[in-house]
Amino acid sequence: MLSRRHIRLKVMQSLYAYLSTKENEMPKAERAMLKHFDEVVELKLVIIALLVELVKYASNFYQEGKKKHLPTDADLHPNRRFVDNAIITSIRNDDELMNRVSKVSGIWLKNDLDIVRKLFVELHKSELYKKYITSDNESIEFDKKFIIDAMNDCILKNELAHHIFEERSIYWIDDLPFVATIIFGSIKDDTSLNPNGVFKDVSDRDFALKLFRNTINNNEEYEQIIVKFAINWDLDRIAIMDQLFLKMAFAEILSMSELPVKVTMNEYIEIAKYYSTSKSKLFVNGLLDNFVKTYSKDGKIKKVGRGLI
Repeated sequence: MLSRRHIRLKVMQSLYAYLSTKENEMPKAERAMLKHFDEVVELKLVIIALLVELVKYASNFYQEGKKKHLPTDADLHPNRRFVDNAIITSIRNDDELMNRVSKVSGIWLKNDLDIVRKLFVELHKSELYKKYITSDNESIEFDKKFIIDAMNDCILKNELAHHIFEERSIYWIDDLPFVATIIFGSIKDDTSLNPNGVFKDVSDRDFALKLFRNTINNNEEYEQIIVKFAINWDLDRIAIMDQLFLKMAFAEILSMSELPVKVTMNEYIEIAKYYSTSKSKLFVNGLLDNFVKTYSKDGKIKKVGRGLI
């Protein structure tokens, strides 16, 4: 399910926790990291569960409207387009997915925030919702676009929803953007929303573990490399996240012979741009470039295959 970039981000989260607490039990730390990976699958199911609960609430809302003492024509003949949305129908017809969703839906129902109702009210009042239910466009592509836009612009931006996510896991707010992107991709491509697992194959799991282990096992050596190439910079003046990105990049470049150096450099330069300081991209780029040039010249970077350095 996760791309290599997302795997790097999850490893980064676990490395930050490990190095911050000075934990020295590697097997325990690895189990904790893999548990955090499994929680990404849970987050995907929790997001889908929220969408399902909103639709259930909408359906009940329309039914209750018919029971009013003086119902309007709109109450008696509600526009059920949201409830009958093709994507929603596909999700609710997937018995295996719904069984898994039902096991996590309590996160939205068993709290004191009344979040499902509040979210539906917000969505129901939005121009996005009004335009959708009154549109003449009945295509499945239009249904897809509404669900994606509703989740992007309303549902997943809601502060109460973020509160629920944060209560369940300190990592979920960071994970939310790329898990949402995975969901949106499945909707656009008409592929199942039912997650098979967090890793696409065993090589991705091995990559995560190797990156985690090698960064920790060579932490002191990698710190010395940073000091060597960060001219006129003391280690304690370099942002902690920048140090971590660099150490992970060193681990890939020096211990993973099958990964192209350029791919590794580009990945961490991009990650630094979003997850560290405003100047991190330039700093990480400059240091990695000098490191690679020097270590390549000295024959210290060993790669298998052509064009990997």
